[in-house]
Amino acid sequence: MASKFIQTERRHVVFALLFIAVFLSPLFILGENAHIRVHDNLDSNIAWYKVLAESGELFGPIEATIPQIINGNLSRNAFGTELSGIVWLYALFPTMIAYGLSQAITRFVAFLGMYLLLKKHFIHKPEWAWIRVGVALAFALPPFWPSGMLSTLGMPLALWAFLNIRNGEKSWKNYLVLTILPFYSSIVLGFFFFLSAMGILWLTDVIRRKGWNLRFLWSIVYMTIIYLIVEYRLVYSFLFENEPNSRDEYFHARHDLWRSLRLTVKNFVLGHHHVMTVHTFVILPVIFIAFYLVIKHRLWKKEKVFMFLFWLNLALSAWYAFWFNKAWLPLTERFHFLDTFNFARYHFLRPLVIYLLFALGLRIMWVQGPKWRQAAIACIFAQVILLSFLNEEIIFQNKPTVKQFFAEKQFNDIKEYIGLPQEQYRVASIGIHPAIAQYNGFYTLDTYNNFYPLSYKYQFRKIIEKELAKNKTIRTYYDEWGGRCYIFTDELGKNYLLKKTSKKRLKHLELNIEPFKEMGGRYIFSAVPIDNAEDNQLQLENIFESKESAWKIYLYKAM
Repeated sequence: MASKFIQTERRHVVFALLFIAVFLSPLFILGENAHIRVHDNLDSNIAWYKVLAESGELFGPIEATIPQIINGNLSRNAFGTELSGIVWLYALFPTMIAYGLSQAITRFVAFLGMYLLLKKHFIHKPEWAWIRVGVALAFALPPFWPSGMLSTLGMPLALWAFLNIRNGEKSWKNYLVLTILPFYSSIVLGFFFFLSAMGILWLTDVIRRKGWNLRFLWSIVYMTIIYLIVEYRLVYSFLFENEPNSRDEYFHARHDLWRSLRLTVKNFVLGHHHVMTVHTFVILPVIFIAFYLVIKHRLWKKEKVFMFLFWLNLALSAWYAFWFNKAWLPLTERFHFLDTFNFARYHFLRPLVIYLLFALGLRIMWVQGPKWRQAAIACIFAQVILLSFLNEEIIFQNKPTVKQFFAEKQFNDIKEYIGLPQEQYRVASIGIHPAIAQYNGFYTLDTYNNFYPLSYKYQFRKIIEKELAKNKTIRTYYDEWGGRCYIFTDELGKNYLLKKTSKKRLKHLELNIEPFKEMGGRYIFSAVPIDNAEDNQLQLENIFESKESAWKIYLYKAM
């Protein structure tokens, strides 16, 4: 009987791996014609990797800068470490091959990690293979933030290794996992919070008189040390950079009590776009059904792990929401790092917690009887099918393809029309992301980065100060965050994805063009016509269109 279960489980695993491969196949089949996420992806990270690879500063010293962006005011350290695997993918391969390989690494490791974690520590019995494999497959499919790599999706594998070590296991495999993961994840985008949670688990064991377990403590310290080595640029910037930067004006404590409560519920039910778990329609009902069964049958002692994770899930949503509450103001004014470091990201632990709850909830349903087992299997299928329809190719089908977004042929035509070496002049964009110009080799005065000199932010602000004065939304967005150092306009607001089908026009633009020219600015790439261009000392040079592009570019020259 045992061998029959093993063979069945192996078939399930093979099917799951093939399913993930099919799920990823559009990226490799369509290549640049694939649709992928724009926000915090095409508009930023993917262009950053290309700029870094071509900058000659991949191995640049701590004090190096990236000449192509904001007049060399952008620190090399803002683009992360050369010890990161994702950086090397984009340095070695064309964009879409790198992107596809990164997605494959992330999702296959996510499946492996959750499967091993459930099998070893939570869902043990051979007959529960459906739950182990099904939940692991579901965990590997949600539309997580691509550049987060294994920062969230690698947590199950890390937890598997830590729990093994905590239980006294001495296998080299555990330390291999703790060594490799930091090279394909980020400490600030997930593992700082995970490692601190492991530290709390160790301390809880000590308080509960389970012993000091120095091997477990050392494993936490060991992985932390690996991260500090990999992220040495970040460590240096945090400890030794004294120049004020754009993070210093990040302001988060603005919500009242009612808004924080609403955000708690919203986050608990819907999740967050950077760690999208898609748990609302299937997983959340399973969790509540299991919670009801635990209460009904008085299983809270037997199911104490489920109950702990249930309340932890709610607590993490509340923590995320209340991080933005005004009550933090006295502390943020006294301790500046509470503004510059985003402690709200403890909610990045939620994907791990939610899918563990899903597995445990299915197990609680499973043991109630045959009909409950059928319902549990149906829930697994429902979640996997739901996630299948959230493939990037489907959910972003109304966005530009990668080829249409970066529009290389169109921007090459612009480069040839200007006819000067790109390093001899500076450009800025209106109505499209500056990442597009950066990807195509142009030297930009505008950028999307969350770590650049505050003095540059003020200098750039002079160009758009009249437009900011007209519109509170973009003024607050720029002044109290400023990660998007864009030419914002009152008429367009925060719309910077204006395709060539747009009927928008700028009729009342008011730029200060002198600061623009003083910074080396010579051309503006606008996605919409500027009716009062002459009033802004701008001259329309040419209009560029391409079948392969999502944009219609109006090239204006500063007079």
